Amino acid sequence: MPANTALDAQAPPGAEVPPSEAVTPLIRGIAVLRQLTEAGGTLSPSALERATGLARSTVDRITATLARMGYVRLDGRDAVLAPRVMELGNAYLAALRLPALLDARADALADELDESVSLAVADRDGIRFIHQATRRRAMSLSFRIGDLLPAERTAPGPLFAAEWTEADWARWHTRRAADPQDRTFTAVPPREHPQTRAADAVDGTDHADSADSANSADPADSADSADEVFVRQAARAAADGWALDDQLIEPGLVALAVPVRDPHTGRIACAASVVSHTSRHTAADLRDTLLPRLRAAVAEMEADLRDAPPPRPGPPPSGLATWTTASKHELGRDFIESLARGLTVLTAFGEGRSALTLTEVAKATGLARATARRALITYEYLGLVTAAPDRTFTLTPRVLSLGFAPMARTTLPRLAAPHLRALADRLNEPVSLAVLTDSGTGQEIQYTARATTARVLTVDITVGTRLPADATSLGRVLLADAPGPLPDPLAEARARGYALVDEELESGLRAIAVPVRDRTGRAVAAVNVATHAARRSLEDCVTTVLPELADTAAHIQSDLGTASRFTAVPPA
Repeated sequence: MPANTALDAQAPPGAEVPPSEAVTPLIRGIAVLRQLTEAGGTLSPSALERATGLARSTVDRITATLARMGYVRLDGRDAVLAPRVMELGNAYLAALRLPALLDARADALADELDESVSLAVADRDGIRFIHQATRRRAMSLSFRIGDLLPAERTAPGPLFAAEWTEADWARWHTRRAADPQDRTFTAVPPREHPQTRAADAVDGTDHADSADSANSADPADSADSADEVFVRQAARAAADGWALDDQLIEPGLVALAVPVRDPHTGRIACAASVVSHTSRHTAADLRDTLLPRLRAAVAEMEADLRDAPPPRPGPPPSGLATWTTASKHELGRDFIESLARGLTVLTAFGEGRSALTLTEVAKATGLARATARRALITYEYLGLVTAAPDRTFTLTPRVLSLGFAPMARTTLPRLAAPHLRALADRLNEPVSLAVLTDSGTGQEIQYTARATTARVLTVDITVGTRLPADATSLGRVLLADAPGPLPDPLAEARARGYALVDEELESGLRAIAVPVRDRTGRAVAAVNVATHAARRSLEDCVTTVLPELADTAAHIQSDLGTASRFTAVPPA
């Protein structure tokens, strides 16, 4: 392969070659994670080989290491991002604190206005979402937490650009010249023409005339014009304290943004945006009708930031260096220890640990100072951490580019599916996931995910099927989670932690179920194994099936806990 292809692809704008102390396997691993992210979460090894420029053997070793870490799973010939990769983005979001402090305000505003509300931070010359409160309707916002958008095509962009330095503007001009259609921003459609509309909307220019001019002009002249428009828009945003996106991303989408300022520095901490479409609001109408309410909500957010108590640091990760060493001994050459150890450095950060010294990183991870130092040097080169004059390091929003966005809209059935499949393969019995629903006449369970087997005699239940909750093992462990006194079968299920139903729903059908709990400990779903009474005795269900079933539920709960820390994971 050409020398340094993957290394160069990950370099931040303006960087030339990696520092001599950078960890090459770590750079290559980051390249693989980013390519998987940009592809939506799934790529074959050959596609990764082409996208990164790495040798196939290197790609295979990287994906094997990431699979060992739980960041990807190997599904046939494909590498697929797994929920645990979100712990990297979670580390950034926890250290940032803004989602935890402001998400309730954003959600309440979305409910009040019946419009989508977003929180975004600056990421170099782009903006990256850190929270989304979306509306469930046919025409709804499809952006995810972690998505990166070009600043000049968004409402928050001009607000952040108002604080740019000359170096920031130079970087933006360089990027615009190299990518005038924004093809490197995979979260947005390519630019149809370089002329923008937002400043025209503010100035009252007719949109049709503006678009016709852009479509008929020389592309280079139009690009220059678009750059000038954004410069004026940033100046206007600085003066007004708000900014509009009038269909800059795609026709029909409009947004209004107001900055949320850090009470300690006065600089923009994030931007709050109300997003709609032109069948509900024009850009001008969005500004005229919703700006006062958005400003009021932002004032409440700024008060929350001002009054927030100091963060209480949670326990840092532990035993990581020991785990990577053990993994290397077990897997040998297929496990790239320097990649795994480098990635653990990112998880050293979190709530109450937003700025760490080299010594603190080494202590949190159990790594040698020299190892932690080389990883931090690598991340600084890649733009994933920044170093402060006081010799501390902080994570940047670019950490969210490592697999977070594709996983941010996952559902519980999708998250559970590979675990159900693995259990069904081990036991050669069908496995199901179900949630509790209210039919109006009583409580039922609804099957939301299934993994079947190739047996002649098997349990044939399709996803979507509803059954009375009290007659099924799945329903009983869910009903047993209710507070208060319970009838004997449910009290027994609560005490044991599982429910075993023997030929009560149908002759010959025997099933055992355990609950799946969320981060608060509430049973949000249940998973069961169903079999024929002739195949497994009651004793076998408890001694053989139950441990495997409980282990599967624990894996699903672990993934759910990681995925739901800063995103909502729908149960179906």
